[in-house]
Amino acid sequence: MTTNNDTQQSCKKERIAVYPGSFDPVTNGHLDIIQRSAKQFDRLIVAVLNNTSKTPLFTIEERKQLLAEVTQDIPNVEIDSFRDLLVRFVRGKDADVIIRGIRSVTDFEYELQMASTNHQLDGEIDTMFMMTNPKYSYLSSSIVKEIAKFNGEVRELVPPAVEARLKAKYSAGS
Repeated sequence: MTTNNDTQQSCKKERIAVYPGSFDPVTNGHLDIIQRSAKQFDRLIVAVLNNTSKTPLFTIEERKQLLAEVTQDIPNVEIDSFRDLLVRFVRGKDADVIIRGIRSVTDFEYELQMASTNHQLDGEIDTMFMMTNPKYSYLSSSIVKEIAKFNGEVRELVPPAVEARLKAKYSAGS
């Protein structure tokens, strides 16, 4: 015999969110947002985008590999990539929430504009803003690359696998 509770459980839609970004490279700030977001959703899709306004250090495949490595202990996280409008990607994954990390007021202004645009394109998709951990509020992938390029210490800024790949990238380019 099926109870109302069983029916409700089987009809309950999986809660899926997408955390998009260039992740070039993934930092401890990104990882903090991933870990915290993964606790809020049944599935979290970390989506590497091809940002045409930036010249990446790592290829999309390298960024996906690094993300997979640093999130391997979070079972409900999957790594993907996209080259289309974010709302189309989100819809194609049957998700209805976009996760965005906020470090500062400047980030908020930009992210609010993007969230409003995405909502205009697809009114069913919401954006959830997650404030960064204060210890990562200054951290960006650009800062990490600049420090690593000049052989500076990035151990406290990125996961160990990323630190090793940064050193390998910049020593190969010297």
